[in-house]
Order: sequence, then C-alpha cells, then structure tokens
Amino acid sequence: MRIGAHALVWTGEFNRAGIKKAVVGAASAGFDHIEFPIFAPDEWDVAYTRTLLADHGLTSAASLGLPEDRNISSSDPEVVARGEDHLNRVLDVVAGIGGSHLVGVIYSPLKKQSHPATVEEVTNSQRALGNVARVAASMNIDVAVEVVNRYETSLFNTAKGAMAYLDGVDGDVGVHLDTYHMNIEESDMAQPIATAGASLRYVHIGESHRGYLGTGTVDFGSFFRGLRVSG
Repeated sequence: MRIGAHALVWTGEFNRAGIKKAVVGAASAGFDHIEFPIFAPDEWDVAYTRTLLADHGLTSAASLGLPEDRNISSSDPEVVARGEDHLNRVLDVVAGIGGSHLVGVIYSPLKKQSHPATVEEVTNSQRALGNVARVAASMNIDVAVEVVNRYETSLFNTAKGAMAYLDGVDGDVGVHLDTYHMNIEESDMAQPIATAGASLRYVHIGESHRGYLGTGTVDFGSFFRGLRVSG
C-alpha cells in the first residue's frame, strides 16, 4: 500500500515550478505517492514530471472532476464526445509520467445539480467511461470513480450507488472512496468498504472539516479496521 498526498497541498500552479514544489514537498514529507489534478492535459510538462518523480522515488496518479463542457453524462452527444476525448488525453499524461491510476469525479461534472440524473445521463456516462476504461487497460492504468456527496454530483453518492453504476459500465472500473464524503453520506465507515469489496482501488483520507486528522468527527478506527478486514 502506497501512502500519498495531493499535489494541491503544496501548490495551485502546475507549471514546472509548481510541479517541482509539489514533488519535492511530497518526497520531503516522507510520502510514497503523489496525486496530480490534471485538468489541463495539453499544458502538462510530461517529460519533466516523469524525471522529477523518478529522481524523488515517487509513484503518481491523476484525479479530476469534469467541467460542464466536457461532461460525459450530458444529453448532448457532442459534449459527451469532448469529455471522452478529454479523459483520453489525461490518460496520455498519466501514462507519460508513469502513473498508475486515473480517479475522481470522471463520470459527471463536479458541481451541485438542480435535478436528479436521468436514465439517459447515466447511460451516456457509463458508455463513455467504459470506452475510456478500455483505453486505460491498454496502458496498464487503473480507473476508479470517486464517491462524492450530493452537493457535488447527482449520479451516485454511496458505495452501493457506485456499484450499481458500475454494473452498467463495459470496462474495468473500480471504486474510489473518500472519508470526507463517506462521513456525509454513508451510515458508517466500514460497510461501504465491504460493499465495494474487490472493486475498491483507491482511497482518500480526509477529516469531516478538511482539517487535521483526528480533530473532526470521522470514525477513522472503523474505517481502517474495514480496510484491514477487506484486505
């Protein structure tokens, strides 16, 4: 198990200087892994990032939320196509830097919605993500959908909902759980891990108020016991 940190802990800029600050910061803090928010894949300095990661002994992953104009759950086929292309370009960056995972809210926009997701929106998202997953598999990149709260997506908000969504995805896609969101939406912190089972591929650890671990209300004891029991 690799323990990492998100690059946004150190920087909000992902030019060469920002990438270096994040990589050096993560390595200096003793992490094994770093997660990059690759919102603009065409602007990413892939070769430079790969060299920095190798020099500092870090593995990497990418995460993002989809913007509205690249929303694969859209009812507009052109928007869906742009979203699928965008995710494939992110995969090119992940492969180029030697990354292992593409995770996050890669199935819908990361924003509060004014309506429940329609059958068409869910189906469009599942179809497009299946296409992306097959590309990722050819690159040996793991794909996982992050379960986030009701204020950030209307497709699903629990591990059970994520598993139901994945039943309609024709491709190898796993679940990405986050204790911050679980604390809002789940009844406890262990059952969602069991629900995801072997589909659990990636985990975010965050406090209820995004502060220091142990100073909020997240039941980390149950969460970590759940991870241990699940293997």
